[in-house]
Amino acid sequence: MRIVVAAIIERPDGRILIGQRKRDDTSPLKWEFPGGKIEEGETPEAALARELREELGVTMEKCVELARARHAYATPPGELELRFYAASILEATVIAKEFEQLVWALPRELGNYDFHAANLPLIAQLATGRIKPSEILVASQS
Repeated sequence: MRIVVAAIIERPDGRILIGQRKRDDTSPLKWEFPGGKIEEGETPEAALARELREELGVTMEKCVELARARHAYATPPGELELRFYAASILEATVIAKEFEQLVWALPRELGNYDFHAANLPLIAQLATGRIKPSEILVASQS
């Protein structure tokens, strides 16, 4: 089973960063949280830091695991485990290096975007305020 990590990055104004996959990518124009596959020998946290650097040109400051989801696709990669992390970054500006576009969306707006089904339970928790990434990051420091 492939493991994929994803960052839930929340700005001080409460907006969360999402990216739209490129037109010529697998799952074209679907929305997702930044992240990607764990490479052999990497920890999930190291993979997330690398993916954020590659996809957004940013440095991850900190991350805390929020949730996990499993999803079985009919075509490769087959079964996938998604690990979602509340993450903070050092830079204020992000660059859409690997995305068609990036959007800072309010949690309640996330349901308006076409995400893969595996993301939907987390999106529901973000939209209703049951999970607040910035508060989880702050609480993990104490």
